Amino acid sequence: MDIFSIEVASLVLALLVAGALAGFLAGLFGIGGGAVLVPVLIGVLGFAGVAPEHLMHVSVATSLGVIVPTSLRSFSAHKAKGAVDLALLKSWILPIPAGVLLASLVAAQISGDGLKGIFIAIAFCVALRMILGKSTRTLGADIPAGPLRAGIGVLIGFFSTLMGIGGGVMNNTFMTLYARPIHQAVATSSGVGVLISIPGALGMVWAGWGTPDLPPFSLGYVNLLAVAIIIPMSLWLAPIGARLAHALPKRKMEIGFGVFLLLVCLRFAFSLLG
Repeated sequence: MDIFSIEVASLVLALLVAGALAGFLAGLFGIGGGAVLVPVLIGVLGFAGVAPEHLMHVSVATSLGVIVPTSLRSFSAHKAKGAVDLALLKSWILPIPAGVLLASLVAAQISGDGLKGIFIAIAFCVALRMILGKSTRTLGADIPAGPLRAGIGVLIGFFSTLMGIGGGVMNNTFMTLYARPIHQAVATSSGVGVLISIPGALGMVWAGWGTPDLPPFSLGYVNLLAVAIIIPMSLWLAPIGARLAHALPKRKMEIGFGVFLLLVCLRFAFSLLG
């Protein structure tokens, strides 16, 4: 393959746009990971000519690859401040990767449309939660232990991997429903991102191994070129989005992110119907 081909040049340009948009939107809405990156990647990689049957898989897998270094950096910072619930993370060392493994097996068999349907279902629930606002109700005074906790870990790992996200939205919801402070939930979610993204990216490499017609510089479904370009671009643009976010009311930002996800769901749904 000619590294200076028009195909590679188009891919690089599309990835620069993806990194810029993902970083800006993540800073604007205050939520990073695949919830923003996957829809952006689907749009720009589709424009760059990535095969439609692989588009969702490559976007989800590449999002997980991007999350690996960002989640490690975030976890290190939160851990240094003593904000992480390490006991919860230790109890999820096996359950979350088990869910990731199951998701990788599913991803190896499911079609792009099937993967898109899963994204729509979960993103729609997240969007409604953002638009309707956070409930003050709790399910208990503290996080349950035993099989229930392990089962929740498996589910977080499973659905987050299939969506290409770091699990922050799901873990934040889980912890706050059991009366944990949101700051501790956010800090612990950085560790959840580590438990999901590393085995998740490796699992998507395996799931896509040997698949023909993937974009240049792909290792399985993970596009290494995208990971290398998007990380610095998103880190550069995220502060700009964050500065704009600080000028707007937080509630409006939550509603804005919810509307963004609903629009993504509608777009994906129309593509499935088409």
